[in-house]
Amino acid sequence: MKLTELFQRGEFVVTAEVGPPKGTNIDHLIDEVNTYLRDKVTAVNVTDNQSSVVRIGSLATCKVMQDLGVNSIFQLTCRDRNRIALQSDLLSAAMLGIENLLLLTGDHTTLGDNPQAKPVFDLDSVSLLHAVRKLEQGEDLAGNKLEGTPPSFCKGAVVSPCSDSVDVQLAKMEQKVKAGAEYFQTQAVYEPEKFIKFMEQAKQFGVPVMLGIVIPKSVGMAKFMNANVAGIHVPDEMIEELKKDKEKTKAGITGVEISARLIRECREYCQGVHIMALGWESKVPDLLAQAGI
Repeated sequence: MKLTELFQRGEFVVTAEVGPPKGTNIDHLIDEVNTYLRDKVTAVNVTDNQSSVVRIGSLATCKVMQDLGVNSIFQLTCRDRNRIALQSDLLSAAMLGIENLLLLTGDHTTLGDNPQAKPVFDLDSVSLLHAVRKLEQGEDLAGNKLEGTPPSFCKGAVVSPCSDSVDVQLAKMEQKVKAGAEYFQTQAVYEPEKFIKFMEQAKQFGVPVMLGIVIPKSVGMAKFMNANVAGIHVPDEMIEELKKDKEKTKAGITGVEISARLIRECREYCQGVHIMALGWESKVPDLLAQAGI
């Protein structure tokens, strides 16, 4: 089912991100999805070689999710493919019945486990959105006609509402909406007041926005994000909260409490929440319960 159908019905949409393994054994991922995410979230977002690390592909994993009866979101980045391969994978997704997309430019290859790999970036996230819309109109980017019924997707994009450059983010968001974005997932939010202020301006675009939540696992993780991840700032008082009880933080209790509080504070300003558990999928049911979802 397309997420757009749920947004149009006024439902608060909940999605969760999973990362395919580095290797061919997907049993652990299937167990986690069946145990912690099935019937708890609307759809599972499958990352595309996240952090530029070689993994099982997003498209194949989405097909596994669909076969399990779990709605999937095909995440597609521009880093590893030229426009031919990107359009081919999109047509393959349509053939396999995968309707939901999240389209990104992607991390640079130097960040991953094969730093010598040559990045492609033939398209970026905006031109990839345009390419999807062209396919939906029955032709490829070069104007060549497609055979058969054109594909139909729900097209998602990303935005960083807590970035220091709010005007830049709003401009990028507008570009993506014009290129065909039908919903947005945000970068991780730890400053609800910034998110709310951003949403007051972003509502002009009339496109659903899903609050991005990364469960903070430790003080070290929070400090790393502050130092290395653009558009994310974990406030000092939140870091102190993580420091307060090391055992509670280690068990994930503090991180879940913080994340649930963020959802409660931001819920009325967004149309859904996207949870990036980063290996803590087992915490998702408790997080949603504490958030009142």
